[in-house]
This record gives sequence, structure tokens and C-alpha cells, in this order.
Amino acid sequence: MNSILTLITFVSLLFYTGIEIKFQLQMLQQNSYRNDRYNRWLKGETFASISRLIDLFLLLLLSTNFLPTLVQIITVTVVWAKSLRMLRIKYKKPLVFTKRAIRLYTVALLLTLLIAGLAVGLTSLSNGSRALLAIAILAPYLMIAANTLLQPLEKQINQKYYNEAKQILDQMQGLTVIGITGSYGKTSTKHYLYRILCEKYNVLMTPGSFNTPMGVIRTIREQMKPYHNIFICEMGAKQIGDIKEICDLVNPQIGIITAVGEQHLESFKSIENVQRTKFELADALPASGLAVVNNDFPFIANRPVNNVPVKRYTITDTGADYHIEDIRYDTDATRFTVVGNGERIELSTKLVGECNLSNLMAAVIVARHLQVPVASIQYGVSRIEQVEHRLNMKRTPGGISIIDDAFNSNPDGARMALDVLRRMTQGKRIVITPGMIELGDKQVEHNHTLGRQLATACDYVIVVGRYNREAILGGLQEENYPEEKLFIANSFVEAQEHLRQIVKPGDTVLYENDLPDTFK
Repeated sequence: MNSILTLITFVSLLFYTGIEIKFQLQMLQQNSYRNDRYNRWLKGETFASISRLIDLFLLLLLSTNFLPTLVQIITVTVVWAKSLRMLRIKYKKPLVFTKRAIRLYTVALLLTLLIAGLAVGLTSLSNGSRALLAIAILAPYLMIAANTLLQPLEKQINQKYYNEAKQILDQMQGLTVIGITGSYGKTSTKHYLYRILCEKYNVLMTPGSFNTPMGVIRTIREQMKPYHNIFICEMGAKQIGDIKEICDLVNPQIGIITAVGEQHLESFKSIENVQRTKFELADALPASGLAVVNNDFPFIANRPVNNVPVKRYTITDTGADYHIEDIRYDTDATRFTVVGNGERIELSTKLVGECNLSNLMAAVIVARHLQVPVASIQYGVSRIEQVEHRLNMKRTPGGISIIDDAFNSNPDGARMALDVLRRMTQGKRIVITPGMIELGDKQVEHNHTLGRQLATACDYVIVVGRYNREAILGGLQEENYPEEKLFIANSFVEAQEHLRQIVKPGDTVLYENDLPDTFK
């Protein structure tokens, strides 16, 4: 009986350890398989969490000879309960078992079996169980070890894919490559430009948020066809050199820089480094190309571009090459006029907010440079659908207006979203937000400012999670925001449950950011 229970304990702990390793792999994947970024996330985690303390307590019990049968029964019960709970959790961004993820998981499990097998072979099955529980506790460091071991192989595989993508591009005669980067706005601009250019050209764009070198390479290898005339390439960055790396691969002829703002400051450290990195796109353009840059941002306006012709744009007329006039928000559309290069192009769109109009203007400038007729641009703009989670609006059957700005909030974007909310005069204006992340030393300052802005823009605030709670509440209190109009939710699910209790037909709800699973 004891030997069977010991075996059951070992198998249960093996299963539990596998589940814990899978979770750590998910977090590593959300940190781009980068050990440095994963380590930063680990530092933000509390090692002495309740779950971790339970594991440590079980390990202590298993290491003693105190009532071994009872201890094993307790251990099996607890680890199965924890395993089933972890399997039931619904993540915003679940683990994707790519080939790389499968390799990492396999190596981590092999290391686990090797360590546990040695413990069993050299001592006993009971010691194997203790080894497994210790591995579960130290699973983050096992994942780092597995990732480090696989680095040479991953580098070799990535180089093979890079060479294949480069070869495909070399064979694409007459292909025009348009690079789009910016602290924010690049994905929306990409979608808008794609829709307009499709009126005249065969266009390929990087899908979703495929804005890393490997994402671009995958798009080229899997989707590029000989008939494509235009390739719109979104370029993301979290450190100096990231944009240059993509430019070295795709050699863009046209570049759009949508914004230079205080985002990803944890890795960039300063806005000057953000500027330097974003302008790697402009620096890579040939003399025959075109740079299109958003002068509404000081760290774009103060950066000269001398290697290539440049068109600068702003929302209002500040002397830039292009600006917008006659903005009118109607019930069915937003109407506005793009003015520049001797033209006045009147447009109508389903989109709302100055940030969306700014992104549309950049797309219009490039479309005219590529000789898309004005009528085609007008038609394309009128048919543009809102990009999910990027300041898009919808109305529920129950008569509630939803403003979805849940993707990757930033100081400028949040301000613009609240400006849209202020225009809503019917019913209550409700905001659900966990605040903003990846702002480095300015994280507290910007979330405090967000709290002050919330106090003047909305009738009810739901603050989600603990990550930015103190800073947001500080800003609200500074503006004497009434406590009865404020709710603190520990999770998004709890926030949704409370919303259902207070929302009524005619109300407007703004979702401002939605933090990934790596933040709480």
C-alpha cells in the first residue's frame, strides 16, 4: 500500500510540475523568449506568494518522516487541486505551441525527468517526489536554463528563415516596401493604408501585431506572392537597433513614423532613445524614397530628415506640409478635410478621435504619393472598419455605447480616448482601466495624471488590478473625485460583474487598456 501511494505521489507531482513549467513557458513566450525581459517580469512577481508558500510547506513535510502516509495523501490532494485550477484558468493570451515552444517544453521536461530520475535511481522514489516539487518551485529558472541551452539552435533556425525571406524579396522585382513605426498608431495606420492602397494595388501587409523581425520573416515566407506590388511592413521596437534590423531585411522605400512618445521606457530608458530608434526607419530610406512623419510629437518635429524627401503632418495648421480642417462628428460618421500639397481632400469615415484622423492622414499622404486617385481614396476611407481594441466604437443591443481602447494604452492615446468620451452627453460616462505599463521611471507620474484626467472626463471609474492602483487613486483624490463614483476591482472579471450592476441604456463605457497576463 505504501509503495503504491508513493508511486501515486510521484506521478501526481510529475503532472503538477509539467503544468507549472507550461505556465512559465507561457510567460516566457509573452516576453518574446527573451531571458532579460522574462527576468524583469520575475522580479515583479512575489516569490513568497500563497501558492509558492504552500509548495514550500509541502516540500518541508515531504522531507520529514512525520506521518508519511498522511503527508503523501495531503500532497496528492493539494497538487491535483492546484493543477486542475491552473488548467481551468482562462488567459487573455494563452500559450501558443509553436515549434519553438514545443522545443522549449520538451527540453524543460527532459531536464525535469533527468533530475527526478537521478534522484530515484541514486536514492528512492520518495526523493524523486521531493526533487519534482523542488523543480516546480524553481520552474522559472529551469525555463531560463532550457532557453539558454536552445539559443545556438534557435539562432541557426532563425538565420535559415532570414535567408529564405531575403531570397524571396530579392526575386520581387518592382515591389514597393512601406515601413511603418511609431510609439503608437502604427497598427491602425497599417490597416488604413492597406484598405486605401487595395483600390489600386495588390497589397500584402504584416498581419496582426507581426512587427518583430521573425514576424516579418514569417509573413514574407508564408504569404508573399509574385503578384504583390506593395508590402506594408509594421516595425515594432523595444530597444535601439530593432527597427534597423527589420530595415536591413526589407529595404523600405517609404517610411511612416506615427509617434515618438513615452512608451516602453523600461527598455528604452529615455525618450531620446525612442526617437533614435524610430528614426532608424527614416535613416534607412533611399534618396529616391519618402519619409512621412507626425509633427504633432515634439520629438518628431525637432528631428531633421536630410537623407530623403519628407512630408510632415499635424492635426491643426502649424505650418507642416499637411493638416486637417473642418472636423465634424456626426451620428453616422466623422467628416474632415486633409489639406496639403495644393489639394483639399474631403473625407468621411466611421472612425472617431483625432488619433485615428491623424493615422488616416498619414495613409492618405502615402496613397497620393503612390498616385492613388482622390476618388479611390475617398471610397477606401469610407469603407475602413475600426481596428479592434484601438479606439473603436460599437453599440450593444441594450443601448450601451462601448469605446474599446483596450490595446496597449499610452499617455497620448489615453488623453485622446478621454476626449472622445467627453463628447458623449447622453447617460453616464464609465471608464474601466488598469492604467498604463512599460513607462519606466515615469510609470507612477503618468498613471497619476491619468487619474486626474479620469476625474474630469467621466461619471464613474472602475480601477482594475493593483499594478497602477495607488497612482490612479492618487490622481483621482487630488481632483476630489467622489468615492461613491469609484470601484476597485481585483480582476477584469470582477470589474465586468460590477459594471453589469451600474450600467444602463444610454451609458457609454470606455475600456482603456487591458494588461496582459504578465501583469496583475
